[in-house]
Amino acid sequence: MESEELRQLVAEVQRQQMELESIEVKCARGGTPKAFDSLSSLSNRPGGGVILFGLDEGESYGVTGVGDPQRVQEDVSSWARSEMEPPLNVLFTVVEIDGETVVAVEVPEIPREQKPCYYRNRGLKGNGGAYIRSGNTDRPMSDYEIFTYISSRGQPTDDEERIADATLDDLDAVKLNAHLEHLRSTRPKLSFLTGPREETLTRLRVVREVDGVLRPTLAGLLTFGEYPQEFLPQLFIAFVQYYGTTEHEKGPGGQRFLDNRKFEGPIPEMLNAAERYVVGAMRKSSLIESTRRKDIPEYPQEALREALANAVAHRDYSQYVRGSYIQVRMFADRLEVQSPGGLFGKVTEENIEEEESTRNARLMQMLEDTHIVENRGSGIDAMIAAMRQANMEPPRFRDSRASFVVTLRNHTLMSPATIQWLNQFAYQPLNDRQRVALAYLRANERIVNNDYCRLNQVDVVTAGQELRGLVQIGLIQQNSASRWTYYTLGVSSEEGAATVSQPESDEDRILNYVREKGSINNTECQGLLGVGDTRAYYLLRKLCDQGKLRPKGPRKGRRYVAT
Repeated sequence: MESEELRQLVAEVQRQQMELESIEVKCARGGTPKAFDSLSSLSNRPGGGVILFGLDEGESYGVTGVGDPQRVQEDVSSWARSEMEPPLNVLFTVVEIDGETVVAVEVPEIPREQKPCYYRNRGLKGNGGAYIRSGNTDRPMSDYEIFTYISSRGQPTDDEERIADATLDDLDAVKLNAHLEHLRSTRPKLSFLTGPREETLTRLRVVREVDGVLRPTLAGLLTFGEYPQEFLPQLFIAFVQYYGTTEHEKGPGGQRFLDNRKFEGPIPEMLNAAERYVVGAMRKSSLIESTRRKDIPEYPQEALREALANAVAHRDYSQYVRGSYIQVRMFADRLEVQSPGGLFGKVTEENIEEEESTRNARLMQMLEDTHIVENRGSGIDAMIAAMRQANMEPPRFRDSRASFVVTLRNHTLMSPATIQWLNQFAYQPLNDRQRVALAYLRANERIVNNDYCRLNQVDVVTAGQELRGLVQIGLIQQNSASRWTYYTLGVSSEEGAATVSQPESDEDRILNYVREKGSINNTECQGLLGVGDTRAYYLLRKLCDQGKLRPKGPRKGRRYVAT
């Protein structure tokens, strides 16, 4: 980590007045505070993270310094190598800020096959040795979360488990026969497909023998069963429609939700029934084509279909969460599809469009053969494409290890009001992709490089270049740095906002900050402008030389106030 990047991270923590998902803060004036929990949680986190020694949360995240920087490095390095399993290779950066020393410890993400990292002295299970990052805090992993990491090292076979008490008679014979005929016509070289029926079903893992009795597998029962919920009562899809934008907001009559339904049966029937019902519950707009009226649902039906299919195909069917069901939640502003179990294997929120790992390999094969799902990995692309075609922002994906949530938002990115708002920047040399990003930021608090890629179907290099272009002309602001960078809107999002004739200069932004806050120091200036220590010092001295600011206090902790 470069010194300038470290300064920007400190400035970002101070600006937000809280620790960040990737940054843990620890006061170290009187010695090296224990950091086992943070070493564990950050190494298990996608992208890793940073521990900042020398900031005090109790003093508004002010830089209070590290008493013995060398000792801190020795202690943390020893803990990482000798006390953590697997051992960690951490990197250190030491810098002076406002006359005090800050030590940054970069904690790399460990390889997927080695997760979870834990503190050896407490052990992996039961004693709080393994931690996960939850928001901006370290939280002990549950037994289930530990299980999800360990199971990701190989190929789970929960979908091949034999279901006790179920028999061949609990499968739909008509559907099975049609399925076998289809396989014989599409895979004629598989000789076992023409053998005895029970042997064929066993080879396909639709059934497996237990003490001389053929029992349906979980995958077989869910795909071809007459009523799987007789044996697996919680494997259904639930739909709840809420009145407002939260689960607790009540309607005029005091009702908390407007609709509540449960969908059961084998996956093909359950999926179709849920899709039809949820589409029916959506608000519609009308489009007149010639003499015919066409109703357009609130959300693209294809996006809903793919979200539901993704949920039933990729959810966790292990015993840990077999008592949990798929939830579809419709709010006034969004639709959420939540499935038990987080992302599997090498798939993350960031690479979900490129990578593919199948938790339920046998079930997936059956769903592909019965045309319930298309080619593996295509569902996410189809979901994103459907939302883009409807001129809506891409789906949001959230993985919490315990569950995976797909969120569809119902606002149109390029609404008439947004187009009118964008017109005030007509004088700026923007391309269409940058305009889309501005429209996205008008409706959302922040955007990151990956969001830009998903919005515009570009690579990370192009996204970075075009986002920086928006920063340079003052339309957006860069926050933090390097792999933790995000961008926020740098102009008013209000409709009818005055046309921006010229981007606000760095000097004007500093002076406006001082007018609002009363004073500014070098670190705050870095965070405000997204610049390094040298540039911040230059601008502050320039404003002092111009008689617009004056320094106050000694060099250590110096602030600048208006003249």
